[in-house]
Amino acid sequence: MPVSGIVSRPTYEALAIDPAGRRHLFVADHAFEPDPGVFAALPSEAPVELWRALAEARVGSGAGPRANALARDFRSTTQLLDALAYRLERERVGLRLYAVGLESFVWDVARLARGLGMDSSEYRLSHVGSNRRRVYCVHCRAITENVATNVVACSGCGANLFVRDHFSRRLAAFMGFQIDAEAPGEVPPIEEAFP
Repeated sequence: MPVSGIVSRPTYEALAIDPAGRRHLFVADHAFEPDPGVFAALPSEAPVELWRALAEARVGSGAGPRANALARDFRSTTQLLDALAYRLERERVGLRLYAVGLESFVWDVARLARGLGMDSSEYRLSHVGSNRRRVYCVHCRAITENVATNVVACSGCGANLFVRDHFSRRLAAFMGFQIDAEAPGEVPPIEEAFP
């Protein structure tokens, strides 16, 4: 993903294991199977779990990305995030959390982890998939999901929002400002900007 001049715009590194972790939990918003090479740095006895949010009916537990890993599938990202909150409230020091998926998902995981006491060095974010954005309306504070265009109608107040490159880690969203506040109805051409 190209880096813009906006400092707040997140950048992502390739998924890599933190060898300092005692336990490793991967969470993904899709049917994710890590490359077996990712686990090469881990001692064979290090516990590994893989939690995935799947839209399919196939939900349950099964074999994970390596022989001693546990895979757990959820019906939705909401169900996965609820289970993750429950898990992190009871977790001990030594867990390393890896979030893989759409930008909105990985930042939801980061916000949850921070809120439950994890330091940013204890979790890693890997954005894969669509570049569609979650947009926060600075006027009414509503969130509009899956935005692919440079201008979008706010899901709360209906204002025509210009989607900025400014990203709020606290809100896990890009900022949207009313583009036609001074000249109502004067909106530039709407183009797909975030496929």
